[in-house]
Amino acid sequence: MPEQSSAPYEPASRVRRIKSSPSVAAAARVRELKAEGRTIIDLTVGEPDFDTPEHIKAAAIAAIQAGETKYTSVTGTPALQSAILGRLERHTGTRYGKEEITVGGGAKQVIFLALMATLDAGDEVIIPAPYWVSYPDMVLANEGTPVIVPCGEATGFKLTPAALRAAITPKSKWLILNTPSNPTGAVYTRAELAALAGVLEEFPQLLVLTDEIYDDINFGSERIASLVEVAPALKDRILLVNGVSKAYAMTGWRIGYAAGPAPVVAAINKLQSQMSSCPSSVSQAAAAAALSGDQSFVRESVAVYRTRRDTAVAGLNAVEGLSCAAADGAFYTWVNCSGVIGKTTPAGTTIRNDEDFTLYLLDAASVAVIQGSAYGLEPYFRISFATDLETIQAAVAAIDKAVSALS
Repeated sequence: MPEQSSAPYEPASRVRRIKSSPSVAAAARVRELKAEGRTIIDLTVGEPDFDTPEHIKAAAIAAIQAGETKYTSVTGTPALQSAILGRLERHTGTRYGKEEITVGGGAKQVIFLALMATLDAGDEVIIPAPYWVSYPDMVLANEGTPVIVPCGEATGFKLTPAALRAAITPKSKWLILNTPSNPTGAVYTRAELAALAGVLEEFPQLLVLTDEIYDDINFGSERIASLVEVAPALKDRILLVNGVSKAYAMTGWRIGYAAGPAPVVAAINKLQSQMSSCPSSVSQAAAAAALSGDQSFVRESVAVYRTRRDTAVAGLNAVEGLSCAAADGAFYTWVNCSGVIGKTTPAGTTIRNDEDFTLYLLDAASVAVIQGSAYGLEPYFRISFATDLETIQAAVAAIDKAVSALS
């Protein structure tokens, strides 16, 4: 029989416009190296190393045993809706109705659907940099135009009112605001949010997506503020996105949610109805228990993260050529490596940028980190301290040894 040739395939333009997630690619590379027998100290992972609390797992098991394994409403079970509404009111002082919330397969899916539901070709989305790696590609996948606004150390890696105003055009549709930030851990204060709100009031066409997935991982003395509580007059323009992945060590359960303008939420739910019908019913039972149940796990894990953060920051600041500040939230440290750019490795290779440096660390120190260019700002790298203290100490020692070998 003659050979059958495979059908020609050309990815759709929305696929060609985007790249694979750098953080996912880094994790895949670490797995490959480990499979080859190398011992790699992995500081790339953006998920808690703790197990999901027992009472949350018990709620999922109880749901299975009770037969709660069928389709649910697109907007979630009544128990989860109630838990989300309660959590939103406790944390922001803002009351939402059921028609103003949506539930999805993780906060990531909710953000993607929000952009899909609102963007037309050429619409602009303002994204402060450094940014979570997926924001620009999500915008591109949905035919929008990312408008990247660099936010450097001088402003604590945070967007200023002047920079926001300069970025707004008649085509601006969204501002994405991530607090606490991945990758920097920066947290916007109430005063900083109020100042941004003053600019937003001048441009009523601009929607704001606030990604608050890390808001429970807080190292400050006060609760992290949300834009919607600081500027309640903007409530009908703010889509607040959150989830259970980070605070409750539930990354694999895939439950995220958002609260915002009813028309936007309705559009998201319409898309959701055609994409996945609803999130996992069992995961929803677990998420409801997480949001409405005992919160001691959150407090205890944050105390552990604080110790890890302080250890990482002290160790990295002692390495010549590196510097970093203590993050106010999340579980990342954002490290300035400008002091090693231009140096030469023992093999004679010049470190030209932060990507070269991270590759050098992987090769020479067996330490995996993610380069700052993946987050839109150089020369930096991100480490995750969602790993045990011994691993952090070993990583810092290995990085110090590798940097000392540069000339």
